Amino acid sequence: MIHYTEFKHTTSNEWITFIHGAGGSSAIWYKQLKAFKEEFNVLLIDLRGHGRSKEKMTEVLKRYTFDFIGNEVIEVLDHLKIKQSHFIGISLGTVIIRELSDRFPERISSQIMGGAILQLNFRGQLLMRLGVLLKSVVPYIFLYKFFAWIIMPRPKHKESRVLFVREAKKLYQNEFKRWFTLASEINPLLKLFRTQAPSIPTLYIMGAEDYMFLPAVRKQCDMHDLSSLMVIPNCGHVVNVEQPLTFNIEAISFIHRNLGGRAA
Repeated sequence: MIHYTEFKHTTSNEWITFIHGAGGSSAIWYKQLKAFKEEFNVLLIDLRGHGRSKEKMTEVLKRYTFDFIGNEVIEVLDHLKIKQSHFIGISLGTVIIRELSDRFPERISSQIMGGAILQLNFRGQLLMRLGVLLKSVVPYIFLYKFFAWIIMPRPKHKESRVLFVREAKKLYQNEFKRWFTLASEINPLLKLFRTQAPSIPTLYIMGAEDYMFLPAVRKQCDMHDLSSLMVIPNCGHVVNVEQPLTFNIEAISFIHRNLGGRAA
């Protein structure tokens, strides 16, 4: 089983499950932990090969799929007997949550998508193709630093870049290749997400400077009744790190509006 950390509240029955992005770990939620622990039960998950899950993986897989990664998250919820949870994700973690909500809608009370990925623009697709060509010949940390700079280019994004690169350094080279391959094959899944409206209350929290991913999210929110969008000014891709106070206030407010879960 992948590694998790739980923080139980003395009175609340609501669970919040945090899902990080590729190359990160549950450590990226350090600016959320205090605020959410005060009101809810909190579950932090390290995805396969990341954080403390890296040492727990006994099954070595050549390829990863989103449904396999999602099943490992559900395994943790089953182990803890959590029937339903609110989910909060960042970057590629939002794709994992959305895939889960399509297969297990009864397990998800609401979903909050920070720096959500719904479509790769031309630059994003070009980056992925370049990464596929270079991933076997260039040290992965150089690729990761380059991608982090492209996605988060401004000086004010430096904290996010440094945090993600620091966590990415803990990955093994082969682990990076598996996750990069998974990300490079994401387009068909994203196309499905864009054509099918989520059946679960969804809040997108995006940075106004997240130029690679914000336009697609704006378009989808205009089309989907259960989706709403909060755009944070002067903020890039990693909204929970760059603007944690606004992120926490908006996310907690959204959860309170969706308390009690949904009918299975």
